[in-house]
Amino acid sequence: MKVGFEEQAQTFITKELIPGAMLEVAENNKTIVDKNFGFRNVREQLPVNGDTVFGIASMTKSFTCVGIMKLQEAGKLSVHDPIVSYLPELKTKSQASEITIHHLMTHTSGYPPLATHVYARKNSIEKDPSSKDYGLDLLNNPGPHIETYDEMLAFMANDEFEWLGKPGDYYSYSNDSYGLLGIIIHRVSGQSYESFIEQHILEPAGMTRSFFDMNRLDTTDNVTTLYMKTKDGSDVYEAPIWWDAPSMRAVGYLKSTANDIIRYLELFWNEGTINEKRILSKESVEQMMTPHIEYEPGRCYGYGLRIIPDYFGSKLISHGGGLKGVSSFMCAIPDKKLAGVILTNVADVSAGDILMGALNSIHAREYETSPFKVETVPISDEELVTYEGVYISGEGMHVIAQRRNGLFGVESNGAFKRLQYIGNNIFVAEQDDSDILQFIAGEDGTIERIVYGGRHIIKQMG
Repeated sequence: MKVGFEEQAQTFITKELIPGAMLEVAENNKTIVDKNFGFRNVREQLPVNGDTVFGIASMTKSFTCVGIMKLQEAGKLSVHDPIVSYLPELKTKSQASEITIHHLMTHTSGYPPLATHVYARKNSIEKDPSSKDYGLDLLNNPGPHIETYDEMLAFMANDEFEWLGKPGDYYSYSNDSYGLLGIIIHRVSGQSYESFIEQHILEPAGMTRSFFDMNRLDTTDNVTTLYMKTKDGSDVYEAPIWWDAPSMRAVGYLKSTANDIIRYLELFWNEGTINEKRILSKESVEQMMTPHIEYEPGRCYGYGLRIIPDYFGSKLISHGGGLKGVSSFMCAIPDKKLAGVILTNVADVSAGDILMGALNSIHAREYETSPFKVETVPISDEELVTYEGVYISGEGMHVIAQRRNGLFGVESNGAFKRLQYIGNNIFVAEQDDSDILQFIAGEDGTIERIVYGGRHIIKQMG
Protein backbone atom coordinates (compact mmCIF):
# COMPACT_ATOMS: atom_id res chain seq x y z
CA MET A 1 0.00 0.00 0.00
CA LYS A 2 1.12 3.51 -0.72
CA VAL A 3 2.96 5.07 2.19
CA GLY A 4 1.02 7.84 3.95
CA PHE A 5 -2.50 6.37 4.09
CA GLU A 6 -2.46 5.58 7.82
CA GLU A 7 -0.82 8.88 8.67
CA GLN A 8 -3.41 10.89 6.77
CA ALA A 9 -6.24 8.84 8.23
CA GLN A 10 -4.90 9.39 11.74
CA THR A 11 -4.58 13.12 11.08
CA PHE A 12 -8.26 13.23 10.07
CA ILE A 13 -9.33 11.19 13.10
CA THR A 14 -7.39 13.44 15.46
CA LYS A 15 -8.77 16.60 13.85
CA GLU A 16 -12.35 15.30 13.99
CA LEU A 17 -12.01 14.07 17.59
CA ILE A 18 -13.09 10.52 16.68
CA PRO A 19 -12.64 8.35 19.80
CA GLY A 20 -12.52 5.03 17.95
CA ALA A 21 -12.77 3.69 14.41
CA MET A 22 -12.40 0.37 12.61
CA LEU A 23 -11.40 0.24 8.95
CA GLU A 24 -11.42 -2.94 6.89
CA VAL A 25 -10.95 -3.61 3.17
CA ALA A 26 -11.09 -7.03 1.53
CA GLU A 27 -10.44 -8.25 -1.99
CA ASN A 28 -11.99 -11.55 -3.09
CA ASN A 29 -12.61 -12.38 0.59
CA LYS A 30 -9.00 -11.74 1.58
CA THR A 31 -8.37 -8.90 4.02
CA ILE A 32 -5.95 -6.33 2.62
CA VAL A 33 -6.54 -3.52 5.15
CA ASP A 34 -7.32 -4.21 8.81
CA LYS A 35 -6.71 -1.05 10.80
CA ASN A 36 -8.09 0.07 14.14
CA PHE A 37 -7.85 3.61 15.47
CA GLY A 38 -8.36 4.75 19.05
CA PHE A 39 -10.68 3.12 21.54
CA ARG A 40 -14.17 1.69 21.91
CA ASN A 41 -13.99 3.07 25.45
CA VAL A 42 -11.53 5.89 26.00
CA ARG A 43 -11.80 5.99 29.79
CA GLU A 44 -10.94 2.29 30.10
CA GLN A 45 -8.54 2.36 27.11
CA LEU A 46 -10.34 -0.57 25.45
CA PRO A 47 -9.20 -0.93 21.82
CA VAL A 48 -11.35 -1.37 18.72
CA ASN A 49 -11.13 -4.47 16.52
CA GLY A 50 -13.00 -6.12 13.66
CA ASP A 51 -15.52 -7.72 16.03
CA THR A 52 -16.38 -4.52 17.93
CA VAL A 53 -20.12 -3.84 17.72
CA PHE A 54 -21.01 -0.37 16.44
CA GLY A 55 -24.22 1.21 15.26
CA ILE A 56 -24.33 1.35 11.46
CA ALA A 57 -27.31 3.76 11.10
CA SER A 58 -28.54 4.19 7.51
CA MET A 59 -26.35 1.44 6.13
CA THR A 60 -29.34 -0.58 7.40
CA LYS A 61 -31.35 0.67 4.41
CA SER A 62 -29.65 -1.74 2.03
CA PHE A 63 -30.67 -4.64 4.30
CA THR A 64 -34.26 -3.37 4.13
CA CYS A 65 -34.09 -3.43 0.33
CA VAL A 66 -32.64 -6.94 0.34
CA GLY A 67 -35.69 -7.89 2.41
CA ILE A 68 -38.03 -6.38 -0.20
CA MET A 69 -36.20 -8.22 -2.99
CA LYS A 70 -36.52 -11.50 -1.07
CA LEU A 71 -40.29 -11.00 -0.93
CA GLN A 72 -40.40 -10.14 -4.63
CA GLU A 73 -38.50 -13.34 -5.46
CA ALA A 74 -41.05 -15.27 -3.39
CA GLY A 75 -43.85 -13.78 -5.47
CA LYS A 76 -45.38 -11.99 -2.50
CA LEU A 77 -45.00 -8.47 -3.91
CA SER A 78 -43.55 -6.49 -6.79
CA VAL A 79 -41.47 -3.37 -6.42
CA HIS A 80 -43.90 -1.77 -8.87
CA ASP A 81 -46.94 -2.39 -6.65
CA PRO A 82 -48.68 0.71 -5.27
CA ILE A 83 -47.91 1.07 -1.59
CA VAL A 84 -51.57 1.53 -0.65
CA SER A 85 -52.07 -2.15 -1.53
CA TYR A 86 -50.19 -2.85 1.70
CA LEU A 87 -50.69 0.44 3.54
CA PRO A 88 -54.34 1.39 2.89
CA GLU A 89 -54.22 3.84 5.82
CA LEU A 90 -52.30 6.25 3.57
CA LYS A 91 -55.10 6.61 1.02
CA THR A 92 -56.20 9.81 2.76
CA LYS A 93 -53.33 11.65 1.06
CA SER A 94 -53.93 12.87 -2.47
CA GLN A 95 -51.14 11.16 -4.40
CA ALA A 96 -50.28 8.28 -2.09
CA SER A 97 -52.10 5.89 -4.46
CA GLU A 98 -49.54 6.76 -7.17
CA ILE A 99 -46.51 5.84 -5.04
CA THR A 100 -44.96 2.42 -5.65
CA ILE A 101 -42.55 0.41 -3.53
CA HIS A 102 -39.88 1.36 -6.10
CA HIS A 103 -40.46 5.03 -5.30
CA LEU A 104 -39.92 4.38 -1.58
CA MET A 105 -36.72 2.42 -2.25
CA THR A 106 -35.28 5.17 -4.47
CA HIS A 107 -36.34 8.17 -2.30
CA THR A 108 -38.53 9.45 -5.14
CA SER A 109 -41.99 9.20 -3.54
CA GLY A 110 -42.54 12.95 -3.32
CA TYR A 111 -42.65 12.96 0.48
CA PRO A 112 -40.82 15.93 2.01
CA PRO A 113 -38.73 15.25 5.13
CA LEU A 114 -41.34 14.79 7.86
CA ALA A 115 -40.97 14.72 11.65
CA THR A 116 -41.84 11.01 11.81
CA HIS A 117 -38.32 9.87 12.69
CA VAL A 118 -37.95 12.52 15.39
CA TYR A 119 -41.10 11.31 17.12
CA ALA A 120 -40.23 7.63 16.60
CA ARG A 121 -37.09 8.04 18.74
CA LYS A 122 -38.59 10.58 21.12
CA ASN A 123 -38.35 8.25 24.12
CA SER A 124 -34.59 7.93 23.59
CA ILE A 125 -34.11 11.64 22.97
CA GLU A 126 -36.00 12.69 26.10
CA LYS A 127 -33.95 10.51 28.44
CA ASP A 128 -30.56 11.40 26.91
CA PRO A 129 -28.88 14.60 28.19
CA SER A 130 -26.56 14.57 25.17
CA SER A 131 -29.50 15.18 22.78
CA LYS A 132 -28.89 18.92 23.15
CA ASP A 133 -25.61 18.57 21.25
CA TYR A 134 -26.88 16.44 18.36
CA GLY A 135 -26.68 17.86 14.85
CA LEU A 136 -30.45 18.28 14.44
CA ASP A 137 -32.93 20.30 16.45
CA LEU A 138 -34.68 17.38 18.15
CA LEU A 139 -35.84 18.97 21.41
CA ASN A 140 -38.12 21.78 20.24
CA ASN A 141 -41.09 19.79 19.00
CA PRO A 142 -44.66 19.38 20.23
CA GLY A 143 -45.34 16.11 18.44
CA PRO A 144 -46.44 12.71 19.70
CA HIS A 145 -44.40 9.66 20.59
CA ILE A 146 -44.57 7.25 17.63
CA GLU A 147 -43.90 3.81 19.05
CA THR A 148 -45.94 1.47 16.82
CA TYR A 149 -46.55 0.94 13.13
CA ASP A 150 -50.18 2.02 13.55
CA GLU A 151 -49.08 5.29 15.17
CA MET A 152 -46.59 5.91 12.38
CA LEU A 153 -49.17 5.35 9.66
CA ALA A 154 -51.71 7.55 11.45
CA PHE A 155 -49.17 10.35 11.73
CA MET A 156 -48.18 10.18 8.05
CA ALA A 157 -51.82 9.95 6.95
CA ASN A 158 -52.85 13.05 8.90
CA ASP A 159 -49.74 15.26 8.91
CA GLU A 160 -50.08 18.52 6.99
CA PHE A 161 -47.46 18.89 4.27
CA GLU A 162 -47.01 19.74 0.59
CA TRP A 163 -45.71 17.07 -1.77
CA LEU A 164 -42.35 17.85 -3.38
CA GLY A 165 -43.70 16.68 -6.72
CA LYS A 166 -45.24 13.66 -8.38
CA PRO A 167 -43.70 10.23 -7.61
CA GLY A 168 -40.51 9.90 -9.63
CA ASP A 169 -40.03 13.65 -10.16
CA TYR A 170 -37.46 14.31 -7.43
CA TYR A 171 -34.96 12.46 -5.30
CA SER A 172 -35.19 13.51 -1.65
CA TYR A 173 -33.61 11.25 0.94
CA SER A 174 -36.52 9.94 3.00
CA ASN A 175 -36.36 8.13 6.32
CA ASP A 176 -40.16 8.15 6.25
CA SER A 177 -40.13 6.06 3.07
CA TYR A 178 -37.87 3.43 4.60
CA GLY A 179 -40.03 3.31 7.71
CA LEU A 180 -42.92 2.40 5.41
CA LEU A 181 -40.82 -0.31 3.74
CA GLY A 182 -40.30 -1.89 7.16
CA ILE A 183 -44.06 -2.02 7.69
CA ILE A 184 -44.57 -3.57 4.24
CA ILE A 185 -42.02 -6.29 5.03
CA HIS A 186 -43.84 -7.01 8.29
CA ARG A 187 -47.31 -7.17 6.73
CA VAL A 188 -46.33 -9.22 3.67
CA SER A 189 -44.08 -11.70 5.49
CA GLY A 190 -46.20 -12.11 8.60
CA GLN A 191 -43.04 -11.67 10.69
CA SER A 192 -41.59 -8.71 12.50
CA TYR A 193 -39.26 -6.70 10.28
CA GLU A 194 -36.37 -7.54 12.56
CA SER A 195 -36.93 -11.32 12.56
CA PHE A 196 -37.37 -11.36 8.77
CA ILE A 197 -34.02 -9.62 8.23
CA GLU A 198 -32.34 -11.88 10.77
CA GLN A 199 -33.76 -15.08 9.27
CA HIS A 200 -33.18 -14.25 5.62
CA ILE A 201 -29.94 -12.23 5.70
CA LEU A 202 -28.04 -12.19 8.99
CA GLU A 203 -28.28 -15.88 9.87
CA PRO A 204 -27.50 -17.40 6.44
CA ALA A 205 -24.69 -14.87 5.98
CA GLY A 206 -23.12 -15.88 9.28
CA MET A 207 -23.39 -12.34 10.66
CA THR A 208 -23.49 -13.59 14.25
CA ARG A 209 -22.60 -10.25 15.86
CA SER A 210 -25.24 -8.19 14.01
CA PHE A 211 -28.61 -7.51 15.65
CA PHE A 212 -31.48 -5.09 16.28
CA ASP A 213 -32.34 -6.21 19.83
CA MET A 214 -31.37 -3.45 22.26
CA ASN A 215 -31.12 -5.97 25.09
CA ARG A 216 -28.18 -7.66 23.37
CA LEU A 217 -26.09 -4.54 23.90
CA ASP A 218 -25.93 -5.47 27.60
CA THR A 219 -25.18 -9.16 27.05
CA THR A 220 -22.66 -8.91 24.19
CA ASP A 221 -18.95 -8.43 24.75
CA ASN A 222 -16.82 -5.94 22.80
CA VAL A 223 -19.53 -3.30 22.22
CA THR A 224 -18.43 0.28 21.69
CA THR A 225 -19.34 3.09 24.04
CA LEU A 226 -21.04 5.99 22.25
CA TYR A 227 -19.67 9.54 22.21
CA MET A 228 -21.09 12.99 21.45
CA LYS A 229 -19.37 16.13 20.21
CA THR A 230 -20.18 19.35 22.01
CA LYS A 231 -22.27 21.77 19.97
CA ASP A 232 -19.24 23.93 19.16
CA GLY A 233 -17.23 20.87 18.09
CA SER A 234 -14.41 21.57 20.54
CA ASP A 235 -14.70 18.41 22.65
CA VAL A 236 -16.09 14.88 22.75
CA TYR A 237 -17.64 13.25 25.78
CA GLU A 238 -18.97 9.82 26.72
CA ALA A 239 -22.72 9.58 25.98
CA PRO A 240 -23.62 5.93 26.55
CA ILE A 241 -27.38 5.93 25.86
CA TRP A 242 -28.19 4.17 22.57
CA TRP A 243 -31.14 5.61 20.67
CA ASP A 244 -33.89 3.37 19.38
CA ALA A 245 -36.96 3.82 17.16
CA PRO A 246 -39.02 0.61 17.39
CA SER A 247 -41.46 1.72 14.69
CA MET A 248 -38.65 2.70 12.28
CA ARG A 249 -35.85 0.19 12.74
CA ALA A 250 -35.81 -0.38 8.97
CA VAL A 251 -34.40 3.15 8.67
CA GLY A 252 -31.12 2.64 10.50
CA TYR A 253 -31.04 0.62 13.71
CA LEU A 254 -28.97 -2.46 12.93
CA LYS A 255 -25.84 -2.93 15.03
CA SER A 256 -22.91 -4.72 13.41
CA THR A 257 -19.16 -5.12 13.13
CA ALA A 258 -16.58 -4.46 10.43
CA ASN A 259 -16.06 -8.19 9.95
CA ASP A 260 -19.79 -8.81 9.54
CA ILE A 261 -20.25 -5.95 7.05
CA ILE A 262 -17.36 -7.18 4.91
CA ARG A 263 -19.11 -10.56 4.90
CA TYR A 264 -22.41 -8.92 3.90
CA LEU A 265 -20.84 -6.98 1.01
CA GLU A 266 -19.92 -10.26 -0.68
CA LEU A 267 -23.60 -10.34 -1.69
CA PHE A 268 -22.94 -7.57 -4.24
CA TRP A 269 -19.68 -8.70 -5.80
CA ASN A 270 -20.55 -12.41 -5.77
CA GLU A 271 -23.91 -12.23 -7.55
CA GLY A 272 -26.12 -12.77 -4.52
CA THR A 273 -24.23 -15.41 -2.54
CA ILE A 274 -22.39 -15.12 0.77
CA ASN A 275 -20.04 -17.91 1.79
CA GLU A 276 -21.60 -20.10 -0.93
CA LYS A 277 -25.12 -19.54 0.43
CA ARG A 278 -27.66 -17.98 -1.92
CA ILE A 279 -29.22 -14.86 -0.36
CA LEU A 280 -30.59 -13.20 -3.52
CA SER A 281 -30.72 -14.04 -7.20
CA LYS A 282 -28.20 -12.45 -9.53
CA GLU A 283 -31.09 -10.55 -11.13
CA SER A 284 -32.23 -9.08 -7.80
CA VAL A 285 -28.71 -7.92 -6.98
CA GLU A 286 -28.42 -6.28 -10.38
CA GLN A 287 -31.74 -4.53 -9.79
CA MET A 288 -30.44 -3.18 -6.47
CA MET A 289 -27.25 -1.93 -8.14
CA THR A 290 -29.03 -0.27 -11.07
CA PRO A 291 -28.67 3.54 -11.04
CA HIS A 292 -32.40 4.25 -10.98
CA ILE A 293 -32.11 8.02 -10.49
CA GLU A 294 -29.26 10.53 -10.69
CA TYR A 295 -29.47 12.75 -7.61
CA GLU A 296 -26.26 14.73 -8.19
CA PRO A 297 -24.01 14.92 -11.25
CA GLY A 298 -22.39 11.48 -11.59
CA ARG A 299 -24.05 10.12 -8.43
CA CYS A 300 -27.10 7.88 -8.50
CA TYR A 301 -29.31 5.85 -6.19
CA GLY A 302 -30.31 2.22 -6.63
CA TYR A 303 -32.20 0.25 -4.00
CA GLY A 304 -30.69 1.13 -0.63
CA LEU A 305 -27.39 1.87 -2.33
CA ARG A 306 -25.67 4.97 -3.64
CA ILE A 307 -23.98 4.36 -6.98
CA ILE A 308 -21.17 6.06 -8.89
CA PRO A 309 -21.46 4.45 -12.33
CA ASP A 310 -17.99 5.62 -13.37
CA TYR A 311 -15.61 5.38 -10.44
CA PHE A 312 -12.26 5.38 -12.25
CA GLY A 313 -13.76 3.04 -14.86
CA SER A 314 -15.73 0.80 -12.46
CA LYS A 315 -19.09 0.93 -10.72
CA LEU A 316 -18.88 1.84 -7.04
CA ILE A 317 -21.78 1.08 -4.70
CA SER A 318 -21.91 2.51 -1.20
CA HIS A 319 -23.97 3.78 1.68
CA GLY A 320 -23.16 5.76 4.78
CA GLY A 321 -24.92 6.25 8.06
CA GLY A 322 -25.21 8.88 10.77
CA LEU A 323 -26.96 8.66 14.12
CA LYS A 324 -26.19 9.51 17.72
CA GLY A 325 -22.77 7.89 18.32
CA VAL A 326 -22.51 6.64 14.73
CA SER A 327 -20.70 7.72 11.57
CA SER A 328 -20.36 4.79 9.18
CA PHE A 329 -19.65 4.02 5.55
CA MET A 330 -19.43 0.89 3.41
CA CYS A 331 -18.68 0.38 -0.26
CA ALA A 332 -17.91 -2.23 -2.88
CA ILE A 333 -16.47 -2.31 -6.39
CA PRO A 334 -18.14 -5.46 -7.73
CA ASP A 335 -16.00 -5.95 -10.83
CA LYS A 336 -12.87 -5.89 -8.65
CA LYS A 337 -14.44 -8.08 -5.93
CA LEU A 338 -13.42 -5.34 -3.52
CA ALA A 339 -15.32 -4.31 -0.38
CA GLY A 340 -14.63 -1.89 2.44
CA VAL A 341 -16.17 -0.49 5.61
CA ILE A 342 -15.40 2.03 8.32
CA LEU A 343 -17.32 2.25 11.59
CA THR A 344 -16.90 4.96 14.24
CA ASN A 345 -18.45 5.81 17.61
CA VAL A 346 -19.29 9.52 17.19
CA ALA A 347 -21.77 11.34 14.94
CA ASP A 348 -21.30 14.06 12.32
CA VAL A 349 -17.92 13.10 10.90
CA SER A 350 -17.18 12.18 7.28
CA ALA A 351 -15.97 8.67 8.04
CA GLY A 352 -16.27 7.74 4.37
CA ASP A 353 -13.40 10.09 3.52
CA ILE A 354 -11.03 7.72 5.30
CA LEU A 355 -12.27 4.65 3.46
CA MET A 356 -12.18 6.38 0.07
CA GLY A 357 -8.68 7.60 0.85
CA ALA A 358 -7.67 4.02 1.62
CA LEU A 359 -9.09 2.85 -1.73
CA ASN A 360 -7.10 5.57 -3.49
CA SER A 361 -3.95 4.40 -1.74
CA ILE A 362 -4.62 0.77 -2.64
CA HIS A 363 -4.88 1.75 -6.29
CA ALA A 364 -1.79 4.00 -6.20
CA ARG A 365 -3.71 7.27 -6.41
CA GLU A 366 -3.17 10.30 -4.23
CA TYR A 367 -5.13 10.01 -0.97
CA GLU A 368 -7.65 12.77 -1.77
CA THR A 369 -8.17 11.99 -5.47
CA SER A 370 -11.78 12.40 -6.62
CA PRO A 371 -13.41 10.67 -9.60
CA PHE A 372 -15.13 13.96 -10.41
CA LYS A 373 -13.79 17.17 -11.90
CA VAL A 374 -15.55 20.29 -10.66
CA GLU A 375 -15.17 23.68 -12.32
CA THR A 376 -16.48 26.77 -10.56
CA VAL A 377 -18.00 29.70 -12.43
CA PRO A 378 -18.41 33.33 -11.37
CA ILE A 379 -21.68 34.58 -9.91
CA SER A 380 -22.72 38.13 -9.04
CA ASP A 381 -23.84 39.41 -5.66
CA GLU A 382 -27.22 40.20 -7.18
CA GLU A 383 -27.67 36.55 -8.16
CA LEU A 384 -26.49 35.28 -4.77
CA VAL A 385 -29.22 37.29 -3.04
CA THR A 386 -31.84 35.05 -4.67
CA TYR A 387 -30.50 32.00 -2.81
CA GLU A 388 -30.40 33.61 0.63
CA GLY A 389 -32.94 32.51 3.20
CA VAL A 390 -33.81 30.14 6.03
CA TYR A 391 -34.66 26.56 5.11
CA ILE A 392 -36.27 24.23 7.69
CA SER A 393 -37.32 20.57 7.54
CA GLY A 394 -39.60 18.46 9.71
CA GLU A 395 -36.62 16.27 10.58
CA GLY A 396 -35.02 19.11 12.52
CA MET A 397 -32.64 20.48 9.87
CA HIS A 398 -32.21 24.25 10.02
CA VAL A 399 -30.13 25.76 7.21
CA ILE A 400 -29.35 29.44 6.70
CA ALA A 401 -28.01 30.51 3.29
CA GLN A 402 -26.41 33.95 3.33
CA ARG A 403 -23.37 36.06 2.58
CA ARG A 404 -20.95 36.77 5.40
CA ASN A 405 -18.10 39.22 4.96
CA GLY A 406 -18.70 39.07 1.24
CA LEU A 407 -18.61 35.26 1.09
CA PHE A 408 -21.65 33.10 0.35
CA GLY A 409 -22.33 29.92 2.29
CA VAL A 410 -24.69 27.97 4.51
CA GLU A 411 -24.88 27.56 8.25
CA SER A 412 -26.16 24.35 9.82
CA ASN A 413 -25.65 23.10 13.36
CA GLY A 414 -23.64 26.21 14.21
CA ALA A 415 -21.02 25.72 11.48
CA PHE A 416 -20.69 28.00 8.46
CA LYS A 417 -19.70 26.35 5.17
CA ARG A 418 -18.44 28.53 2.33
CA LEU A 419 -19.80 27.63 -1.11
CA GLN A 420 -18.63 28.03 -4.70
CA TYR A 421 -20.94 28.13 -7.72
CA ILE A 422 -20.70 25.56 -10.52
CA GLY A 423 -23.83 26.58 -12.46
CA ASN A 424 -27.48 25.50 -12.79
CA ASN A 425 -28.32 26.48 -9.19
CA ILE A 426 -25.65 24.07 -7.90
CA PHE A 427 -22.90 24.91 -5.39
CA VAL A 428 -20.03 22.94 -3.88
CA ALA A 429 -18.37 23.37 -0.50
CA GLU A 430 -15.14 25.31 -0.81
CA GLN A 431 -13.21 22.78 1.29
CA ASP A 432 -14.78 19.65 -0.25
CA ASP A 433 -16.01 19.69 -3.83
CA SER A 434 -17.77 16.36 -3.32
CA ASP A 435 -20.14 18.17 -0.93
CA ILE A 436 -22.80 19.39 -3.36
CA LEU A 437 -25.76 21.63 -2.58
CA GLN A 438 -28.57 22.40 -5.02
CA PHE A 439 -31.29 25.03 -4.99
CA ILE A 440 -34.70 24.34 -6.57
CA ALA A 441 -36.77 27.07 -8.17
CA GLY A 442 -40.53 27.13 -8.54
CA GLU A 443 -42.43 27.80 -11.75
CA ASP A 444 -41.90 31.56 -11.36
CA GLY A 445 -38.14 31.11 -11.06
CA THR A 446 -38.02 31.98 -7.33
CA ILE A 447 -35.89 29.69 -5.17
CA GLU A 448 -38.20 27.64 -2.93
CA ARG A 449 -36.00 24.81 -1.60
CA ILE A 450 -32.45 23.80 -0.92
CA VAL A 451 -31.25 20.23 -1.41
CA TYR A 452 -29.03 19.71 1.63
CA GLY A 453 -27.82 16.31 2.77
CA GLY A 454 -29.78 14.91 -0.17
CA ARG A 455 -33.05 16.24 1.28
CA HIS A 456 -35.35 18.88 -0.18
CA ILE A 457 -35.72 21.48 2.57
CA ILE A 458 -38.38 24.15 2.14
CA LYS A 459 -37.57 27.86 2.29
CA GLN A 460 -39.35 29.49 5.21
CA MET A 461 -38.20 33.09 4.83
CA GLY A 462 -35.98 35.19 2.62
